[in-house]
Amino acid sequence: MPKYEGAVYRPPSEAYSLIIQITMGCSHNKCTFCALYRDKPFRIKKLDEVIKELQEARTHYSHVEKFFLADGDALIVPTRDLLVILQTIKSLFPECKRVGVYGSAKDINRKTEEELIQLKEAGLGIIYCGLESGNEEILAAVKKNVSVQDMIKAGQKVKKAGIPLSITIISGLGGPEKLRQHALDTAKVLNVMDPEYLGLLTLLLQEGMELYDQWKSGKFTLLNPREVLTETKLLLENLQLTNCIFRANHASNYVPLGGTLPQDKERLLSLIDKALAAPEHIFKSENQRLL
Repeated sequence: MPKYEGAVYRPPSEAYSLIIQITMGCSHNKCTFCALYRDKPFRIKKLDEVIKELQEARTHYSHVEKFFLADGDALIVPTRDLLVILQTIKSLFPECKRVGVYGSAKDINRKTEEELIQLKEAGLGIIYCGLESGNEEILAAVKKNVSVQDMIKAGQKVKKAGIPLSITIISGLGGPEKLRQHALDTAKVLNVMDPEYLGLLTLLLQEGMELYDQWKSGKFTLLNPREVLTETKLLLENLQLTNCIFRANHASNYVPLGGTLPQDKERLLSLIDKALAAPEHIFKSENQRLL
């Protein structure tokens, strides 16, 4: 059976995946909007430990179609070890259809295009990458430790390697002062990346986050639900994606939205307009947004 250390997090689309931790925590672990791994020192798990867990998992599970390799940035693992892990999964679980992994822009850019192609051929089926914002000032303010160009380069590398790319962005990350620029700049970056999947979360602050402390001290202002929808509308209006599954149905979102872009753009914009014109009670309460 897999042996988990601390809390384990995965994308919503990996709800039915078997999760295997190949790293612990996050190597960066300084983003002001995140407190997921604050209590977990980062380390890469020993390869023989991972292989043993996969072997034990085979004895407990008769059918596993999807794997997710955790924790926060498992793509930091050296390619040679990742290939062994992927090849072991393929050998032990021939029924497996996809292996997913979180990958930061820095981790992706450390890999050559040839390495990414090797990983794809070995079974890596999707990379989840947090863009958060396409605005340089916002990325710096939240200590993302990556530039917009770094993000674009990483996205393009994944696409060239033929690996499906899932991008996450966070509504409200720039506060009301940067609402418009956050939406417009993020749309520009997404149009260049052209991901297959796009997930929109809404900023949710909790104790332990540096941004929570900034909010409590009055240095940061949260968007209200209507401002969040206004920002989302501006983002969608400026997106020019070719074939992207869009989801804004995470627990943090005030109003659930979902569709495929570009064909569902007008329908989504119409839903936002209806929500903006509706009474306040249609929005999720803050208690309902708790993760």
